[in-house]
Order: sequence, then structure tokens, then C-alpha cells
Amino acid sequence: MPKNIVIMRKQILYIASFLGMAMLFSSCKKYLDLAPQDGITRQEFWKTKENIQAALTGCYASLLADPAGKDRPLSEYLFMWGETRGDMIAPGLGITNDELDVMNVNTLATNSLAKWTAVYRTINYCNTVTDYAPGVLALDNTLTQAQLNAYLAEARALRALMYFYLVRSFKDVPLKLTSTSSDEDLQQLPKTSSDTILNQIEKDLSFADSNAVVSHANATFDKGQITKYTVKAIQADLYLWRDKYQQAADACDYVINSQKFGLIAGNDAWFNTVYYKGNSNETIFEFQYDVQKLNSFYGMLTTSKARYYASPNVMDNVFTIDYINDFKDLRGEGASVRTSDNAIWKYLGVTYNQIRTSDASYAHWFVYRYADILLMKAEALNQLGGRGVEALSLVNQIRTRGKALAQTNTNPDPADQNAMADYILQERAREFAFEGKRWYDVLRNAKRKNYARFDLLVSLLTKSVAPNRLQSAINKYKDYNSHYFPIYFYELQVNPNLVQNSYYK
Repeated sequence: MPKNIVIMRKQILYIASFLGMAMLFSSCKKYLDLAPQDGITRQEFWKTKENIQAALTGCYASLLADPAGKDRPLSEYLFMWGETRGDMIAPGLGITNDELDVMNVNTLATNSLAKWTAVYRTINYCNTVTDYAPGVLALDNTLTQAQLNAYLAEARALRALMYFYLVRSFKDVPLKLTSTSSDEDLQQLPKTSSDTILNQIEKDLSFADSNAVVSHANATFDKGQITKYTVKAIQADLYLWRDKYQQAADACDYVINSQKFGLIAGNDAWFNTVYYKGNSNETIFEFQYDVQKLNSFYGMLTTSKARYYASPNVMDNVFTIDYINDFKDLRGEGASVRTSDNAIWKYLGVTYNQIRTSDASYAHWFVYRYADILLMKAEALNQLGGRGVEALSLVNQIRTRGKALAQTNTNPDPADQNAMADYILQERAREFAFEGKRWYDVLRNAKRKNYARFDLLVSLLTKSVAPNRLQSAINKYKDYNSHYFPIYFYELQVNPNLVQNSYYK
């Protein structure tokens, strides 16, 4: 194992333990009380650029697990937030009542899926870096302003990504931009409007865009830490959410024109390269699980107590099956789904027919891949109008690599914006099956132009909700506030300044 990888892992273990121990001594009743004690932070830790690097490693470590071991990993929340409200999963025997309630559009403020602590934990670690790293400049004469700005760019971009998940999942949430280091820093914050938070995300990403490095001089670090290309990917996603289509296309172009990424060839080695090994040339940003830090997906998706399976709709209608010619979409059977039992294969497989063992459950969590850049650009070009032919060419790159079946080619008129939007959305379902994007993709498309495409939500419900509950679910979705989670009841108890999402009052 290369020496620098060993050093990084030691740093991860150290900083995660350091931050976790600090949490044990802080107030357990405040969701923002998630950083080291201020005495330790200022007097003993923040002295050298190596301390900044270790603290940043702690930010990334927090993506993998709760240092205190009391909460679900962040990736598990991101899976549930993006998929349980979608139309591509079905419940298994191990499903919880809370998860079923979300799938059946029956979410209450007591539902544990509405906990946001895992996201705020990472935000607070990032805030700790932005608060204390600048002071190191006066103490370490080997630290330059450019290096400091690059470190701050990582922290601010990661914070921006976390707030982007919160806004898309909860809409209005508390905005905290300073760290909570002691009880003196605790604030009972009210919610901030989603527009204000989105503006702050743009501001953080603008700083990161100007200061982030294009490479950390190590292939693993480039895939597991923020680079300028990660920043551009988040910007593109954000601009699509905010209907800023030219800016989205421009952000995608920066990544495309760099020629540093590409689609992995669609052959027998594709699945093993992209999903089992991870950190391929296609990757822009992944959560770096490994043998020392396993993810929770093996237990979620296998054994007789699996919580989730692929919905039958996935193979029947998303990928489809060509029984006559025996063709198949590369991304379907043996990639996204094991068709013998509808197991979600993306996190279980070594190859298309070989399963991982439980001690090898270290499939990475994908945040952005190059395929996402191409499809986000296609979506932006289509919405700009008059550029449907370009958009179609980008979609066809993805389809060709994935060996998409002719049955899923709807041959949309490039000038028909809605038909093209549907085509792109359907291709995103195939390309990013079970990667936590489905709900956000459908909602983004549905809410455009004051919910001009509400029909997309109705179609989603038709595939995912039991017939006897369908009309009730559609009626609930007519209140647009129902598209976002409630504030978890515990947060309301400890913070009287929080106001519940109006739909859940």
C-alpha cells in the first residue's frame, strides 16, 4: 500500500476519533453542537498546515460514518432520501415502518428519515475549518495564502454540497456558517429561506471555483476530495435546480473540455471497473469506503432481511428486456439488478454474476460521474431552446456506451422540449439507478415553470404507490410543500425558533 495512502488513513482515524471524542463532552441536545471543544481547537490543534489537512480529512471521514457510532451513515440517508420517494425500489422483509411511510406518502414529523444531523455534522466540521484555518497563516511560515485558499475551497465546496442536499430535501432549513465549538457558540437558529441558502451555496462555490486545485497529485485523492471539477459538477447541478441553464451548460463544458474524464468502455470489465474498484476515469467525486471503513449497503440489500429490492418496474420498463434478440442494456441485469430476485446489485456485485462478501462491502457512494456531466449539459441545452440536436447527441453518447435497447428509444423530436426532457429524464433513470438521484431528478423537472410538469409526479406515484392509496397520494402532492420532508420532531422540541413545514402542521 502506498505510503501516502497509509498516512491519509491514519489521519482519517485520528481526526474522526478526535472529533468523535469531543462530541461526547459537548451538549447532546443541540443538533449543531458537533465540533471539538474550543480550548483544544485553538490552543493545541490549529498550528500548522498539516493540522488543516488533518481537519479536512476529518470532514471527508464524516461522510462515511458518525464518529460516535450512533447514527446512520450519511450515504444511507442520501440513498433513502433519493430513492424511497422515487419509483425504482420495492420494500423487502427488513423494511421499517418509517421507510414504508415515506414510500406511501405518509410521512410524519416523527419519521426518522427526516433526521438531518448527519448532514449538519459535516457542515459543522467544514465550518470549523473555515473558522480556524486562516489563523494558521500567522503561525506556519510554510503555509501560503494560495494553499490556505485551496484548503478553504474544499471546506466551502463540501459545505455547499451538504446545504444543497438539505434544500432539495427539506427546502427551508437553518443556515449556520460558523462552527459550534463550545456552549458559548450554541445558537437556536430559525429556518432560512431556500433562496437565501441557494444564494449562499452559489457564493461558496464561486470562491471554491476560484481557489480549488485541479488535482491533489494522487488519483485516489482526486476522486475522494474536492477539486475544481467537483466544484463545476455541483455548480451545474445547482444551476439546473435554479433554472440557470446557460451557467449549467458552461460549468459542464469546463469539465468536458478538460479532457480529464471519459466514459468507461461498455464491455465485460465496465461494471468491475466503475462500481467494484471505483475511482475510475469516469469518477468526479465518490465517498471513499474501503476495507477499513465498510458501508451499510450489504445489510440493507442482501440476506432474507433486505430492506430494499429493485421494483419490477425497473427491468420491465426502465431497462426493458429484448427476449427475441437476447440483447440487454449493460446497466440493467447484472449491473443495477440481479434479476433472479430483484436484488439491487450495484452495491453487491464484484462482476455481473459474482457477489461481494460482507467484509468487502466497500462500494463507493457516487456523487458525480462524467455521465452526469453529459446528461446535465443535455438537460441545460434542451431548456435553453433551439439546441435539442446537441442535447440528443449527448444523450446518445450515454445510450451507446450503456448499450441501451431500441425499445427505450422514443425518438423525440429535438425541437419538442417536453419530449426531450422526458427522454433525458428516462436516460438518467437508467444511468443512475439506485445512486440516490431519482427523486431529485423528477422533482427538478416537475417543478419547472411553476410545476408545469406536475404530471411527472403523478406518473411516479402511479408506479410506486399502492392503487388503493394512489388518489390520496396525488392529492397530497398537490400541496407543493409535501415534496419536502418535515422537520424532525426532536429538533422542534430543542429549538423553539424552528417552525414546521406548513404541510405537516
